[in-house]
Amino acid sequence: MDEDERTPHPLAAARVARGFTNRVVFAAALHAAAGRRGLRSGVDKARVRKWEVDGVRPDAVSQTYIAEVLGIPADDVDPAAWPAWLPPVDKGVVPLGHANIVTALREALQTMDRRTLLSAIPGSALVVLAGSWAGTKPSSIAARNPSPGALVGEDVVALLEETSVRLNTLATEQRQHIAPLYDAHLARVTDLIDEQRYSRPLGVRLHKLAASLSQTVAWIRFDHGLHGAAIRYWIAGLHSAHAGADPDMGAALLSDLAYQASWRGDPTTAAGILTKALSRPTHPAASSLLHLRLARAQAALGERRATLHSLSTAERLLDAGNSGDTPAWCSWMSPADLAVDSGRCLLDLDDITQAHSLIAEGQALLPTSRDKTRGIFLAYRAQGHLRRREPEAAAADALDALHLAERIGAPRCVQLVRDLVPSFAPYRAAEGVPELLQAIA
Repeated sequence: MDEDERTPHPLAAARVARGFTNRVVFAAALHAAAGRRGLRSGVDKARVRKWEVDGVRPDAVSQTYIAEVLGIPADDVDPAAWPAWLPPVDKGVVPLGHANIVTALREALQTMDRRTLLSAIPGSALVVLAGSWAGTKPSSIAARNPSPGALVGEDVVALLEETSVRLNTLATEQRQHIAPLYDAHLARVTDLIDEQRYSRPLGVRLHKLAASLSQTVAWIRFDHGLHGAAIRYWIAGLHSAHAGADPDMGAALLSDLAYQASWRGDPTTAAGILTKALSRPTHPAASSLLHLRLARAQAALGERRATLHSLSTAERLLDAGNSGDTPAWCSWMSPADLAVDSGRCLLDLDDITQAHSLIAEGQALLPTSRDKTRGIFLAYRAQGHLRRREPEAAAADALDALHLAERIGAPRCVQLVRDLVPSFAPYRAAEGVPELLQAIA
């Protein structure tokens, strides 16, 4: 920021949350908003400072521009109520600790309110959070006297757990129809944790349930491109897993944060998070997945030797554990995933032929029940065909991935296909490419 106020004005907090970290750029955005109406704005850096520091009220027209730039519906603007109509901004990373468990869950759940602006969380803060988790021994909630009132019984917790299992076993194409139920289920569990009317064993189970639900909701948000919300849910889940003394789930949630970082083109953050997560022993299958995701980050960074070592470790660990005690969150991990992600790593390292072979091998091994993963694998295979200058095969795979993703409601996979469009530019006349580009358009 270009100011050092300890308690920022709501406008300053809102604009920074939207990525306008200095007043000059924000003023330019307001000029652009006026220009779209054929008008001119006299707002400059000094004027924005008067609004934020001196308490000067923007005129009604300027408030309209402010709302547009911040992505706030015009109906929410009430010039007379300035700055009360500005939406709240979340507080970013909640430090790990028992006192902050409910706070982290509440902040994640607040992202259901579209008026809440999500502040950007730098990758360095996520790596610090991972280090805090790695350096603090997980300890379940302390024994204490329950709060006054009717206690939560075994039957209630069991019902909540059974409901969660049923929700989590639904196929992706079915989850899209009942997504709000996941939010409501987590909100109810959070309320029960906050009320503190349970015995210690049931409290541990509620915290573990909150961690699992947070992970599921985070993935739903991530798949729909709501990255800021997904981060908050993964962080909330990390708090709950820590309170439930579940290091495997904690590693899972950090691994998911790292996967998202890689997906968004930040392999440095991904590698930093995973290095911390791998510092604590976990189930072999869990460690295999973490090493595989670390390999993806290392390959994106061009670290060949480290990538191959991580891939080798992931392969060795995959079958090293007892499948009967594999954590549910990584029970899907299979040789198909290992083969395709290994191939994706080799694509980044320019081993095109071997990469394409591994991706095709994994595609053939994938169970028919995992359609969302199949769509992502098809997109990876299309990328492999493009790198081998096989546009016809690439277009066929990309079109299959697109149709599958649209059918099951997987926007992240749709975006993966759309990202391939520039690579098809030299092959617009090749068989299947015009049909693909038309379908994407």
